[in-house]
Amino acid sequence: MEKRDTMGGLAKGLRVIEAFSAEKPRLTITEAAARADLDRATARRCLLTLAELGYAAFDGKFFTLTPHVLRLGTACLATMPLPGLVQPWLDQLSDMVGESSSVSILDRSEIVYVARAAQKKVMSIALMPGSRLPAFCTSMGRVLLAALPETEARSRLGILAARTPHTLTDPDAVMARIAAARADGYALIDQEVEIGLRSIAVPLMDSHGRVVAAMNLGLPATQARVEDLAERYLGALRVIQAELRKVLT
Repeated sequence: MEKRDTMGGLAKGLRVIEAFSAEKPRLTITEAAARADLDRATARRCLLTLAELGYAAFDGKFFTLTPHVLRLGTACLATMPLPGLVQPWLDQLSDMVGESSSVSILDRSEIVYVARAAQKKVMSIALMPGSRLPAFCTSMGRVLLAALPETEARSRLGILAARTPHTLTDPDAVMARIAAARADGYALIDQEVEIGLRSIAVPLMDSHGRVVAAMNLGLPATQARVEDLAERYLGALRVIQAELRKVLT
């Protein structure tokens, strides 16, 4: 694509939106400029435009995104057939094993939840379609990274920030777990995302054998030892995995 065919202003505005995060939901102009790698004047115009259009609120010092910005993500999810295809099967899986299940896709160094069937709250944060978590320390992220060539998977690890004392942050150690997920066809996580949470994930493939998403079960650590997760839950996951392969094209 020719550079003259792209809109630099739109790209800068999107970078400012992406500068906000769960850790930094309120940003000054200077902070937004630094996080978006823009000069202060450009960041200011982007933020004021977002505020004028209702996508951000401004209290005189800090900007925050408003719920109006969710329309962007909702529009994307509404055009994707994947959530509608997998939701009935997720519901069936959760009813079958009595645990919460989810499906996500890979977006750069993060996973994005596209469907969820919650039996019980297993994390302190509320997970829903559109929620994001780092790929490197999640079970779904590791099976999705395992579907990529090793060099690309390593390039998508992102910032390896510890979320708990159990989080693997050494790149080689993480890549070893990704290699194991590639060989085994599933990934296990033991309290790397949040204390008290364990999960097991499998890749979801289309009818051509391409990995298009990942599916997991998340449960309290008190419910099962990590050594028992595969024996207890992998069979049910693979039943739904096989059924979804017939409908994902």
